[in-house]
Amino acid sequence: MLSIGSGLSRAAARQALRKLGVAALVLACLANAGMVAAKAPQPDLPVGTVPLAQLPAEAQQTERLIRAGGPFPYSKDGVVFGNRERLLPPKPRGHYREYTVKTPDSRDRGARRIVCGGEPPVHPEACFYTADHYTSFYRIVQ
Repeated sequence: MLSIGSGLSRAAARQALRKLGVAALVLACLANAGMVAAKAPQPDLPVGTVPLAQLPAEAQQTERLIRAGGPFPYSKDGVVFGNRERLLPPKPRGHYREYTVKTPDSRDRGARRIVCGGEPPVHPEACFYTADHYTSFYRIVQ
């Protein structure tokens, strides 16, 4: 707390307290805005659909491997997908798992994936296809 004996004039002390009050008010507003955003329910986001038969042959093969429980060609297949992009319906961490869809002539895993949700992984509740590395998703329908 500022006091008169601290070497500041009364006017300077009042000005400093006003600035601290404004800063505290701004911080409180920002914190409150953050809390409101965190508490707001996330609606189920609309995702387009695509029939499995219309996906590339490599995606159809990956989907068959998922339902068979593997074996998968990539070591990262089956790892938890965090849904950081928040494009899929919100679920607890660990709900979604991702699988690579082979891209012909690609030197690495490429951008195509299938992300499935539910337990156990061989009977997913829903699977989603992305051809652009999580920029967009389409729910796979039979």
